[in-house]
Amino acid sequence: MTRRVAILISGGGSNMVALVDSMTGDHPARPCLVLANSADAGGLAKAAERGVPTAVVDHRPYKGDRPAFETALQAELDKAGADILCLAGFMRILTEGFVRRWQGRMLNIHPSLLPKYPGLNTHARALDAGDTQAGCTVHKVIPDLDAGPILGQATVSIRPGDTPDTLAARVLAQEHILYPAVLHRFAMGDRAPLIIDARDTPK
Repeated sequence: MTRRVAILISGGGSNMVALVDSMTGDHPARPCLVLANSADAGGLAKAAERGVPTAVVDHRPYKGDRPAFETALQAELDKAGADILCLAGFMRILTEGFVRRWQGRMLNIHPSLLPKYPGLNTHARALDAGDTQAGCTVHKVIPDLDAGPILGQATVSIRPGDTPDTLAARVLAQEHILYPAVLHRFAMGDRAPLIIDARDTPK
């Protein structure tokens, strides 16, 4: 059975593009919807170019009423018949009720080697800590922030002179590899963590 994947975005959607472009051929899943919380999200046009249905549920009219916002989100997901939900730069905190409805079927990618550095400013925090490596993690979403079971990680080296921006760019390249690979395995029923080592080879 082909799984139907909805992808939630807030911005340019580079991880969404990587996911959509991977779901071809004998892939066990297909994209059924790209859903944004703002009509300004650049990823909407990229999804439309790829023939993926799009929708917008603007969060601003729901200020102070997250459950109502999520009811509108869920209505779009129901219409699309989504089986799996992928967060790809979706910058809204979801309530416990919404998360529990999708628990076990909702994935997220986070730009750190969880459990290190949940939340924001991950690259700066890794640099400030003097870490020698950084990376990204795909995990199941649970009500606790960035704390769900890990489905995959990719590791990169932190280089002398790295800034948060240079490190972020190197990690993002691995996100575009890791997330599609984990989704493919997940849609096949494989929950074993995928580990990608993209660290620099010692000279």
